[in-house]
Amino acid sequence: MAERACVKRLQKEYRALCKEPVPHILARPNPNDILEWHYVLEGSEGTPFAGGIYYGKVKFPSDYPFKPPGISMITPNGRFATQKRICMSMSDFHPETWNPMWSVSSILTGLLSFMMDNSPTTGSVSTTVAEKQRLARASLAFNCKSPMFRKMFPEYVEQYNQLQNAEKLNSDRLAEKEQPHAASETEGKEKEDNGVLDKRNQRHTSKIPFWLLFFIFSVLCAIMALPLLLI
Repeated sequence: MAERACVKRLQKEYRALCKEPVPHILARPNPNDILEWHYVLEGSEGTPFAGGIYYGKVKFPSDYPFKPPGISMITPNGRFATQKRICMSMSDFHPETWNPMWSVSSILTGLLSFMMDNSPTTGSVSTTVAEKQRLARASLAFNCKSPMFRKMFPEYVEQYNQLQNAEKLNSDRLAEKEQPHAASETEGKEKEDNGVLDKRNQRHTSKIPFWLLFFIFSVLCAIMALPLLLI
């Protein structure tokens, strides 16, 4: 059970975040547990994480802000292992460096900055730039499979649905453009096949067997020779 001071502090921080949002960061407490916060980090431009939507959790102790929270990331990202606590100066890995003046916004700002870095730490992974970019492109679709994400961040779900509809519309338009082209190719092929058949038919009809020519020649010769035989 959270202490009263902890609840008041977290409520105050949530109001502050709503009033003055932090760029590229969105965080909200679980409606059923104020000690469990869900966050989204948007990958910074000019980095392998650009365009990525990274979802995770912050678990606060009941005596926050006197003790640091645990931080984890759910979305595959290529920088931190998923579903594992991340070691950083603002997390519960280092209570000796914790400052009670730090807030949710400062914690997540520090996490976003640390994510853009390559320093190894407990909970980090090593991947290529290409892998990070691939995971960034797939991040929103991955998140939208989570019922909790859909509940906590409906605006991102709406964004995903809009992207899906736009992709379907573009796909349908491309299919419509290709359809007449395919039909014309089929028509041209049919005309070409018909032309070949006509030429073959012409060759068959114009070619007279040799024996028939010889027979006709013989009959004509016999007719021409008949008067001479009657003299």
